[in-house]
This record gives sequence, C-alpha cells and structure tokens, in this order.
Amino acid sequence: MTQVAFIGLGVMGYPMAGHLARAGHELTVFNRTSSKAKDWTSEFHGRAANTPAEAASGADIAFACVGRDEDLRAVTLEMDGAFSVMKPGSVFVDHTTVSASIARELAAEASRRGFGFVDAPVSGGEQGAKDGQLTVMCGGMDADYEKAEAVISTYAKRCRLMGPSGAGQLTKMVNQICIAGLLEGLSEGLNFARAAGLDPIAVVDVISKGAAQSWQMDNRHRTMIEGKFDHGFAVEWMRKDLAICFAEAERNGAELPVTKLVDEFYAEVMKMNGRRWDTSGLIARLGAGKEVR
Repeated sequence: MTQVAFIGLGVMGYPMAGHLARAGHELTVFNRTSSKAKDWTSEFHGRAANTPAEAASGADIAFACVGRDEDLRAVTLEMDGAFSVMKPGSVFVDHTTVSASIARELAAEASRRGFGFVDAPVSGGEQGAKDGQLTVMCGGMDADYEKAEAVISTYAKRCRLMGPSGAGQLTKMVNQICIAGLLEGLSEGLNFARAAGLDPIAVVDVISKGAAQSWQMDNRHRTMIEGKFDHGFAVEWMRKDLAICFAEAERNGAELPVTKLVDEFYAEVMKMNGRRWDTSGLIARLGAGKEVR
C-alpha cells in the first residue's frame, strides 16, 4: 500500500483516483470544488483535503490532473501548493496536458527541493479513465518513473518513459496532432459517403477492415453519423491542446499546416455552440450536424 495524493477530480481525475483507491492505496484527494471531493469520498475509500498541500503531506506519490499551465502552477507552487510539503524521495506525477516548458520548470524545482517529478499526460478519454485503459506517456528520470509506474498501472493499459522531463508532454502533442487530422479525414469521408448515396455504416464496416482503420473510426463513426456529440473529449480542450502544439512548433521549427487548418475548423464548430461537443463534432460543419442532439 502506498500513501497517495490526487489533486484534481475532473472527468479524468475522478475515475483515475477511484482506481487507485480500489487497488488499496491510502488516498487523500483535493479538488477546487469541494463538493466533488465530498462526492468522491462518499463513493471510494479515502479522505478529502482542504488544500493541495494538505493532500500531498506525507504522500509517497502525488498525482495531479487539472486544466492548464496556470492551474498546475497554482496547485504546485502557490501558497498551500503541493510542492511546499512533498517529502524527500517522493514523486509528483502530473497527468495534465500542459506545455513541455512548465514540465521542465516543475521538474527542476522538484529536484531542487529533493523529490522527483514525472510529466505523464494521458490518452484514452473519459471512457478510458473509467475502464482503467489509458495510455500514459511520461517524461522524467528513470528512478522517478520506476517509482510511479506500478501505481500508474492501476488505470493504464500502456505506460512508457519517453525521455527526460518534457518528453511526455511532447509525445502527447504528437498524439493530438494525429487525432486532429484523423477526425477531419473521417468527417470528410463520412460526409462524402452520404453525399454519394452510400450507406455510411456499411462503408465503415468494409473500410475499417483495411488500411483506413483507426480508433476514431471504430469508436466514433456511429455517433458522428447520428450527430451525437455529447460525450468524450471537448472541442474547447482540444483547441487548448493544439495551441500548445503550435507554440512548441514555433520553437522547434516543425510545420503543422493540416493541424492549423483543422484548428480553424474547430473554431467554426465552437461558433456553432459546439464548445463542449466531442472532438468528432468536426463533421457538423460539413452539414451533418443539422440534427445534432
């Protein structure tokens, strides 16, 4: 049994922390909206803390899954932040999708204070978190990763150290770049099938057994055809992630022409009141969203 803190009980953090509790770890949780932490402790074994520092006090491993760079900085470095109480030899694992620069900044600060830091963004969405089937891409020191890996495995189907601090976040950027292009291609393909008078379900049944197959095709084609987007990873969060990709590309010189175009399409979706739609809502801007429910 490991003494664990979990900071941030959103759509991802809530079930992830639940898996840790079911695995028998001694858990203390913190959430900015205290009612969410109270709900969690009613469902799982653990206790709620009033601050990130209170949650992390005495923890062998502290996890965070919040929203943006500024949220992560707040729960780690500001007054009552977790970094003020992390004990020597412990590890702080960040599951938030943020910039590689803040990951490196926090890793350096953690090292200065005598504990480890692993940037560990995840892929798999809300359902993957609930099912304990997330993919976790990590950056950090080997020794810190080794301490965290066994605990992370309670909600991960795949976990891998990608390199030094920041490498996990850079890998997640690649993930989001690929998803953006896949979803636009799938949207255009389904829209074309419908315009051509084909049964799009039958089309997917055939082409999904060949080279066009993807997770997005397997898991999103039906809801896209039906105009149902009230699930999954929200458009506004995808645009946040893509902004991180663009900023990093400015630094490393990578060209992202298709990704930038897809981001413009997501901006159009947001104007259609699709801010909270699943990222597969891209198809709506092609006219398939007329019956969105």
